[in-house]
Amino acid sequence: MSKIKVMSDHLANKIAAGEVVERISSVVKELVENAIDAKAKNIRVELLDAGKKSIRVIDDGIGMDEEDAKNCFSRHATSKIYKDDDLFFINTLGFRGEALPSIASVSEIVMETYDGVAGTLLHIKGGKVLKTGVAPSRQGTVMTVTNLFFNTPARLKYLKSEPAELAGVSSFIEKLGFSYPDIAFVLVNNGNVVVRTSGSGVLLKAIHEIMGNGISSNMIEIKGSNDDYDVTGYISKPIIQRSNRNFMNTIINGRVIRNSELNKIINDAYYTYKPDSTFPVVVIKIETDPTLIDVNIHPTKQDIKFSKMNELRELLTETIKNALYTTMLVPEALLGKEAVTEEKINYSIEEVLPKTLFIKEDAAGGLEREPVNSDVFDKNSVQRKLDLGSPKNEEMRSLTLYPVGIALGTYIVCENDEGVYLIDQHAAVERVNYEKVLQGLLHRDTQKMLLPITIELTSSEMEIIKERMQVLVDMGFELEEFGINTLKVNGHPTWVKKAFEQETVRTVLDIVAEEKDFDAVKFNDKVAATIACKKSLKGNTRITLELAEEIIKELVQCDNPYNCPHGRPTIIKFTLYELEKMFKRAM
Repeated sequence: MSKIKVMSDHLANKIAAGEVVERISSVVKELVENAIDAKAKNIRVELLDAGKKSIRVIDDGIGMDEEDAKNCFSRHATSKIYKDDDLFFINTLGFRGEALPSIASVSEIVMETYDGVAGTLLHIKGGKVLKTGVAPSRQGTVMTVTNLFFNTPARLKYLKSEPAELAGVSSFIEKLGFSYPDIAFVLVNNGNVVVRTSGSGVLLKAIHEIMGNGISSNMIEIKGSNDDYDVTGYISKPIIQRSNRNFMNTIINGRVIRNSELNKIINDAYYTYKPDSTFPVVVIKIETDPTLIDVNIHPTKQDIKFSKMNELRELLTETIKNALYTTMLVPEALLGKEAVTEEKINYSIEEVLPKTLFIKEDAAGGLEREPVNSDVFDKNSVQRKLDLGSPKNEEMRSLTLYPVGIALGTYIVCENDEGVYLIDQHAAVERVNYEKVLQGLLHRDTQKMLLPITIELTSSEMEIIKERMQVLVDMGFELEEFGINTLKVNGHPTWVKKAFEQETVRTVLDIVAEEKDFDAVKFNDKVAATIACKKSLKGNTRITLELAEEIIKELVQCDNPYNCPHGRPTIIKFTLYELEKMFKRAM
């Protein structure tokens, strides 16, 4: 007797439901995407008990005639693709023909649809048609799903709590609101509106409606294109950060996707603008030829494969960095609740301060700190406006600052007609030093040492260093093996400060040895950031007004004057209005 048999359509649908219908949000996703494909402009989702009792999706799309209404619940029945070649030109959200039969196999569905000519009603439970009839003459389709997972108790048992299920549905509707700002979405649970968008067609307005003014007012518009991709959307200023990637919304040809490589590219573009442990809020729409992507890699269609990922990486990185580079990013202090504070940096390491600002050499060639005036500021002195010159970041030209003092030995206090500014002196000097070291790494000039130094390593460190020796040579180091697990340093890059050669070389070697997936650009950034931190002015160190002026002058000449290399802000603004509001001078 034959052991292999062809399974019934009903059984095949239940198996497919295990992949397509995971949670209540999965059901909503499939039904709403069908409504979008049906050219609906108003879509309303009504839930009872977060969808555990009932899910209802109402749209004003093109509807279906009686024959299509019956066929749509057949396995692999679809209006989206007809031949093999269509699979490479997918322009709709659905195309597999699995969603409706899968949902119907594990629930009870009542469908009412009207195509402008006649209305059709279908009542299906567990994949079996219980009733057919005539539906009201209302343009579009109404899908009502009840008794979800009634015949798969294991799946029903593991539905999450109502708040968790509702969060999943609302998150998906929000993302669709970004993807299709020209469609009005409404999500209602137990009679209460959870999400509502106007369908205005303006993406920033959709962001405002979904995320609120605190985020929408701190978004930066981006636009970029190359031969293969067009990128548009909005990215958050560095002050708006989140602890997870859930607020990184990426949309490909109208399809909301979750792609880890894409998220990494976006997050990496914020490098040094924020801490590595946090993530930006973005809504990025990417348009491309359907032949360059493959959406047919998972039943839920929420991931995607790109055939020209390098081209997309370059475009996204350049577009995001340019947008950040040309935008004034001084955060307002009272928006600080939106920012994520990085862990405090350890300032206990002996600093090496930039010669142009803080160091002078004595007659013997040693380093001597300039004396600190105990009476730092003369209260009767006249304010002095800084001559900021022509900074690289154009937006900083409009920032006129008058230094007036030092707070807590750490923050330079400035003012202008718009309010009061606080500049973190350590973060500011760290940014200046970071860019100086980074420039030194790019120029790769070497300075010979009169007295070579030796560095002892462990066996494992030595093996890694030998493998990556060329990296160190390219940086400007002259190294040779000198006995067992020992390196002799005969020369070093010119950016290494005098009297701190051994400490700097040791730091660079540590970074080389600990990098797992070695990337030259990130390696240079990490070296520059680490060296800059060790070279920078400590917090709680009182400096003169002249020194503060020099810090600000050099800071505004930086490519990114707004953040230290670790992503912490260098400057924060208290607006005049907020100050007067706090003191009840303005209501």
